[in-house]
Amino acid sequence: MLHDIATRALRGVDPERAHRLGIWGLKLGLGPRVVGPDDPCLSTTLAGLDLPNPVGLAAGFDKNAEAPDALLRMGFGFVECGAVTPRPQAGKARPRIFRLEEDEAVINRMGFPNQGLDRFRARLARRAGRPGTVGVNLGANLDSEDRVRDYTTCLAALKGLAQFFTVNVSSPNTPGLRTLQSSGALDELLAAVAEARDAAPVFLKIAPDIEDEEAAVMIAAIRRHGLDGVIVSNTSITRPDTLKSPLIGEGGGLSGPPVFARSTDLVRLFRREAGPDLAIVGVGGVDSADTAYAKIRAGANAIQLYTGLVYHGPGLVQRIKDGLAERLQADGFASVSEAVGTG
Repeated sequence: MLHDIATRALRGVDPERAHRLGIWGLKLGLGPRVVGPDDPCLSTTLAGLDLPNPVGLAAGFDKNAEAPDALLRMGFGFVECGAVTPRPQAGKARPRIFRLEEDEAVINRMGFPNQGLDRFRARLARRAGRPGTVGVNLGANLDSEDRVRDYTTCLAALKGLAQFFTVNVSSPNTPGLRTLQSSGALDELLAAVAEARDAAPVFLKIAPDIEDEEAAVMIAAIRRHGLDGVIVSNTSITRPDTLKSPLIGEGGGLSGPPVFARSTDLVRLFRREAGPDLAIVGVGGVDSADTAYAKIRAGANAIQLYTGLVYHGPGLVQRIKDGLAERLQADGFASVSEAVGTG
């Protein structure tokens, strides 16, 4: 595929510049376009949202909601934009993205760089009424004095413009942000979010580095405040012994295949603790139909990817969908929902 060849060429370019070139190309209409509907067995429902397939784009790629429709045309079943913060911010100092080529992984310490809520909202407003499921990842400014208010400010301003929202308390690159995952702080945050939200589903995005016993506490808080699901998980501050790249000492969050095992174990744990009804999105190391299917069998209703695109190109989306359809049919499942939690 021509676009996959272009992706390989961009791996010779600085990661952040390559990313901007990718967004620029999508905005110009140069991205791939999937022709024809998805296999009917891939159709599924996530927290009441009807999706043509369970393969989503994780937050971090389209930080400023510049190209959600072009990304949907690539074949994604849903796209999550952001993270957005109330005020524009530059994020951490560069360099801040590192490709671990030997591991097909990435370390980033971006720190939520984005153009701010006003420009983000204006872009979503311009696409109002268009088809497709587009969500928003909510963040807090690096220098914020009231992070709870940052989340609710963004949520209130974007009501009616997105199909779902994600409360991101799991990025390792905003100092102190992960403390919002602790029980008291989480209750305060989710209570405020519950008051500010509308009918659109709201998810909590958690870190892969939590202790197993924290899963039950988080699920209880999600239920107590009426959230709709959990995204498992974000990037990791751990560095597995299996890493081969000389860049393992760089600070930031690790993504890609090295986090697959832990993030999938957490999907299984959250499904076991939550039962069948809570919506779970599995993220972390999805780079093939096999890894996507493993997340679903572990308990994910849908999956998201990002790092896999860096190494395998946009054709990965269709390859995963084709492979999922084959695996569902081979195992006797008529739909994605029948396979959830069966592994």
